[in-house]
Amino acid sequence: MTGVPAQPRFVQAMISEPFREPMFYYFAYGSCMCPVDLKRSLGENVHAHVIGAATLRGYRLGFFRQSRLRNCGVLDVVKDPTAFVEGVLYRLPQRLSDRLDLREEGYQHEIVTIHHQGQQYENVRTYVVLEKLTEELAPNDWYFNVVLRGAVTCGLPEQYCWQLFNHMHQLQQRHGLQAPLLRSA
Repeated sequence: MTGVPAQPRFVQAMISEPFREPMFYYFAYGSCMCPVDLKRSLGENVHAHVIGAATLRGYRLGFFRQSRLRNCGVLDVVKDPTAFVEGVLYRLPQRLSDRLDLREEGYQHEIVTIHHQGQQYENVRTYVVLEKLTEELAPNDWYFNVVLRGAVTCGLPEQYCWQLFNHMHQLQQRHGLQAPLLRSA
């Protein structure tokens, strides 16, 4: 026996187990689907926190908010029992929560249930517009492209990506905006 006293079990457990950072689930359906764009505002890479494509049932998408920052219509989810929204499920560190709230200015938290690969995730945070417009406002080309980039990058179903593209394109045509030119790689 050495002269070093034994450490209590809870100290041994703390030493042997790595620190587990508190996390929260987040469902993104607009520009935050794009991990590169989300990194821009959160200040760190979030690719490792992407769980994958997921579905929010009982809601539909709409461009019911005018973003002052982006000077265009931006996405919102609206309750609709006959619809669903595809998006990206993240598991983010709690320390990013305040930065995400700042990014989502004009929105409020809503706790929802999300479906991903046959699993149901409860207590998932998403954001819903506080003061909705009475009709949809078209996205600009930048927002159009970042939303589609996120949808494709994170593996949303191809048919849904085309529906999203068509919806945004029709809004732009209705509001007299130029649709973005899609280029192949």
